[in-house]
Amino acid sequence: MLSDVTTPQDLDDRFRESLAALAAPAHRADPAEPVTEGSALTGAQLLDLFDAQVTSRQLDLAGRWLRSFGEGYYTIGSAGHEGNAAVAAALRPTDPALLHYRSGAFYCVRAAQASSPPQPEPTTRSEPVEGSEPVERSAPVGRSAPTSPVTGPTPADADPTSGAGSTAAPGSSGGAGPTGVTTVDRSDDAAVDPDRATDDPGRAAAEPDRAAADSDRAAADAEGADSERAAADSERAAAAADSGRVAAAADSEGAGVDPDRAAAAGGPVGEVPAANQPAAVPLAESRPVTVTAPVSATGDRPGGSRMTAVKRPVPRAYADAARDVLRGMVASSREPIAGGRHKVFGRADLAVIPTTSTIASHLPRAVGMGLAVERLRRLDARREVRRGGTTQPEPAPWPTDAIVVCSFGDASINHASATAAFNTAGWYDHTGLRIPVLFVCEDNGLGISVRSPQGWVATALRSKPGIRYFAADGSDLVGTYEVAAEAAAWVRRHRRPAVLHLTTVRLMGHAGADAESAYRPASEIAADVDRDPVVATARRLVDAGLASGAELLDRYDEIGWQVRRIAEEVLDEPKLVDAAEVIAPLAPRRPVRAALAVSDAGARAAGPDAEARAEAFGGKPPELAGPLTLAQSINAALTDGLLYYPQMAVFGEDVAVKGGIYGVTKGLRDRFGAARVFDTLLDETSILGLGLGAGLAGMLSVPEIQYLAYLHNAEDQLRGEAATMRFFSQGAWRNPMVVRVAGLAYQEGFGGHFHNDNSVAVLRDVPGLVIAVPARPDDAAAMLRTCLASAVVDGSVCVFLEPIALYHTRDLYTDGDGEWLAGYAEPAAWAGSHVPVGRARVYGVGSADDVTIVTFGNGVRMSLRAASALADEGIGTRVVDLRWLAPLPVADLIREATVTGRVLVVDETRRSGGVGEGVIAALVDAGYVGAARRVAAVDSFVPLGPAARQVLVSEEAITQGARTLLAR
Repeated sequence: MLSDVTTPQDLDDRFRESLAALAAPAHRADPAEPVTEGSALTGAQLLDLFDAQVTSRQLDLAGRWLRSFGEGYYTIGSAGHEGNAAVAAALRPTDPALLHYRSGAFYCVRAAQASSPPQPEPTTRSEPVEGSEPVERSAPVGRSAPTSPVTGPTPADADPTSGAGSTAAPGSSGGAGPTGVTTVDRSDDAAVDPDRATDDPGRAAAEPDRAAADSDRAAADAEGADSERAAADSERAAAAADSGRVAAAADSEGAGVDPDRAAAAGGPVGEVPAANQPAAVPLAESRPVTVTAPVSATGDRPGGSRMTAVKRPVPRAYADAARDVLRGMVASSREPIAGGRHKVFGRADLAVIPTTSTIASHLPRAVGMGLAVERLRRLDARREVRRGGTTQPEPAPWPTDAIVVCSFGDASINHASATAAFNTAGWYDHTGLRIPVLFVCEDNGLGISVRSPQGWVATALRSKPGIRYFAADGSDLVGTYEVAAEAAAWVRRHRRPAVLHLTTVRLMGHAGADAESAYRPASEIAADVDRDPVVATARRLVDAGLASGAELLDRYDEIGWQVRRIAEEVLDEPKLVDAAEVIAPLAPRRPVRAALAVSDAGARAAGPDAEARAEAFGGKPPELAGPLTLAQSINAALTDGLLYYPQMAVFGEDVAVKGGIYGVTKGLRDRFGAARVFDTLLDETSILGLGLGAGLAGMLSVPEIQYLAYLHNAEDQLRGEAATMRFFSQGAWRNPMVVRVAGLAYQEGFGGHFHNDNSVAVLRDVPGLVIAVPARPDDAAAMLRTCLASAVVDGSVCVFLEPIALYHTRDLYTDGDGEWLAGYAEPAAWAGSHVPVGRARVYGVGSADDVTIVTFGNGVRMSLRAASALADEGIGTRVVDLRWLAPLPVADLIREATVTGRVLVVDETRRSGGVGEGVIAALVDAGYVGAARRVAAVDSFVPLGPAARQVLVSEEAITQGARTLLAR
């Protein structure tokens, strides 16, 4: 016996030994029948799932084979995790999925589900959510009601008088009894789900501490306790029988309930429409072809027939899925999602969103998707259709009753990103806001070589407040399917988060280079091999009389040869050949379309939306309010954005009720309601995750990070998640977002480095990220409109960095001059005052011929004041406000530098890693040959009080720098 199965050959040999040892079944079962009594899976469906598991295993072997001669670039496989095939089968192909890297079998099943044509189905009554009326829906074919979650075309009972099996016509009984119309009795729901009975539909997200929320939590916290085991068991039984029904989410609207508050707080606004589809669709197009013979021997199943081997073609969908995965392994440019840029599981038509995370950084995004899916469902239920206009965000591609599924490994639950996601899901559930997310933790007990302590994962997951816990053995495909179907049905019906804890094993190590025998004893590795989920499924098939070990081994080889053939074919496919091709999907810039979007917004604000706009501004639009400060201008632009983009939402810490720490969002919640302007919990990772997920779901997210220094807690959500989505999906998926960040230094009498952070280096090198830094009020409004338009048109991720010290600044040269204020452009002028991404603004002071000062943010005001002093000395200055730190306005920069031949870069960020380095490098790259000098902040954190002046740029330093340049 092999004791340390660590190589592909070892695992393959052991698999063959195990199947060869399986005795042939004495009698054959009808594949159309449940695989075991009371099971929701038929034999045919279990055979399909086995094929998916085998395809995934053969892909792992092919990956190692490709790597052995240097043609494969990815060897993290799914061996030991093939039980996730059952999880996919329990879901719908329209449920968006964010999958971790051991999801080969899940991906194969999803591909087969999506490729199966919908079948005509008779009508039955759907299960209503508490308080709603029953809704007509379709029942699966060939099953009696209540139905199985995995549905679709199933073979009819074999005809013992015929030489071949016959296939049931749509709507026929199939073999599990006639299908009829039923009325579902849910009178026991209160016992099954006591927490739901206490839900208060009127709780607002901004008021999580209400007594009603406490009452809700008191009941919900009991979930998972021993006292509720009987009720949970009852629900499991009910879900197994009923999970084929589509859950409606109809809650009656209480009299006097504000629909905005109800939508924000998860209160009922509408219902989940009855979908004419079951919980899951057919697993494959093919049907078993059986040959039958009369039964005469004693001991045969009553009324049964003796069948010979089951002959089934390998589903084309599995071969197509295998080709997708293999193309990723060899970095083929024809790979359908990343195009050779990375090996990920993803395809837009399968609702599989690519993730590159190995440490759960996609979990916050999943929570955001769940929040957005539910919000958009409620808006749809209220018939709030998208308004006209050419630049509205795309609607979510998923049904209104979809749920989000997100998988990850056991070691990942310890990561801060996972903790943030679980906490946020539970926090919102506690407030009454619904988030339909099914977390799937695939627990093989290892994080590369570090073991998860025995019992730790279960204990940690069970203890997550507001998240329902389910558990299954991933080596038991039938049992996993039953639990996964129950969990998915629970999330779909209640629109609340749950976690499925799936115990698995890891075979062949973490990746190809991982010699796990160096840190795991042979006995432990052998024990994992004994739990091989593919072998376990083979045993189940043989025990059920559906196939023999020899037949399944033939199937294994047939699929293996097919996978190997595809692997050889993809070797000859083209790779990405130049940098332009690599970065093509990264951050497209369509400035003309963005400008047209701004123009369209202005036309609507001045035309058909004029009345609504006047009402939103209380009868006095900002263009008639006189000169505005930076904060006031941003507030007005946000208001106009919320008016024009109905799926735009503004959220963050203290942005709603308080109106922001500096009053920038004051009044927005009152104008647009708690569904569109809402407070979040104090966690930047979760705030950005909400924005990322909401963007995928069709919303236009405008999250606020309260201070620049707080962004560093969560910057991977921008770097690893937001900026990579277009890159790793060739633009098939995008997360449009404008992140408002209050930052930079110079707050008088307040601060310390957390409130005066002047470091943006972490943002400037994120590929594709747009960084805007408005200094003047008129620029702020125009640039914010540009960022919103760019997010919608190009899917851009923009950081809108707002200089705190300039929020309420009114004067420029002398007290009371009001020269830092600016008027707000009327809508008809928006097109003419449009500020494209990557264009600078130039101020001429004096003759403007002697020196060019390049700056941004607070540096603009200081440089203009310094230029005024220099003008008194007869020195003419051109002050260039970059406005955009990424992409830099290089063309404007070179033009203005060339005019004077002397460039002074005034950089309020740090000397090392600051913006000034990029400006100087751009000048050098462009062949600038004039003089250049830099004034920058000291490499230091910003201290408290007057000491800050010792490390920050001052007006005196600017004037002295200019004089030094002129003296050369």
